[in-house]
Amino acid sequence: MNYTPGLNDLKAFACIASWQSFRKAADELGLAPSTLSHVIRTLEENMGVRLFHRTTRSVALTEAGEKLLSRLAPVLRDLDLALEEVNRFRDRPSGMLRINTSDIAVGMLLDTVVPDFLAQYPEMSLDLVTDGRLVDIVAEGFDAGIRLGEAIPQDMIAVRFGGETRFVAVAAPSYFNNRPMPQNPDDLKSHHCIRYRLPSGKPYQWEFARHGQEVHVDVPGSLTLDHPVLMVKAAMGGLGIAYVPQNVATDALRDGHLITVLDDWCPPVPGLYLYYPGHRHVPSGLRAFIDVMKANTRLKNG
Repeated sequence: MNYTPGLNDLKAFACIASWQSFRKAADELGLAPSTLSHVIRTLEENMGVRLFHRTTRSVALTEAGEKLLSRLAPVLRDLDLALEEVNRFRDRPSGMLRINTSDIAVGMLLDTVVPDFLAQYPEMSLDLVTDGRLVDIVAEGFDAGIRLGEAIPQDMIAVRFGGETRFVAVAAPSYFNNRPMPQNPDDLKSHHCIRYRLPSGKPYQWEFARHGQEVHVDVPGSLTLDHPVLMVKAAMGGLGIAYVPQNVATDALRDGHLITVLDDWCPPVPGLYLYYPGHRHVPSGLRAFIDVMKANTRLKNG
């Protein structure tokens, strides 16, 4: 059978394979899941081969689907690159820019960088995906990621976003009405601590440093949360000591709802960085986003 699938059908197939989910692929493509299912069912019928194993809970490539994807993925990347090269002849960049980031970082981006970027480049659109996990941005189809500097893979090019950051131990003043303040990290073992759950499901060990000495504490606590904003709220309610990025607790500290402890054990650490693969062509939209980000950083740093 001499059947040549259309480009949109092949892109739909690759998108489902990337997400391993019809629903998520449909969201990205702007289609209804039922429409996307029909597209793939028609593609499989016309090709005379099944491309996906489907169950009510999962989607996986068949052997034929894996063969097709292995050949198709580089072709689609080359096509995107070719279109991007042509796009460079335009006066202004256009298209979609996908960035993987954290909740905290995206909040900072929305303050200034995103409004400025979209105002300066109206033909660009942004897809900001927040994820607690450190994902493989290449494998999952992102143009760039934003994370703390210490978490960025070494084979990536990193561009600083903002200045240094600092984690602080905070609690409501009332929490210490009948308790002594901790004088060193080990004292936390006799306090109620609001623990943070990592995306892996494991509790985060609080990290402190002073005069070159590093201390990791597996703090006790009857409350575990997975978001710093919720931890700040719990601390304001007198439920214990929380260890959070300082910018998350700024308002509560300023208003006196929280106070810091162990200040001399909480030095600044390298802040956020935007990172992207060094071995790939940098899209013009990403270059423009980096320029706006750098300009905002310069203004912020005075």
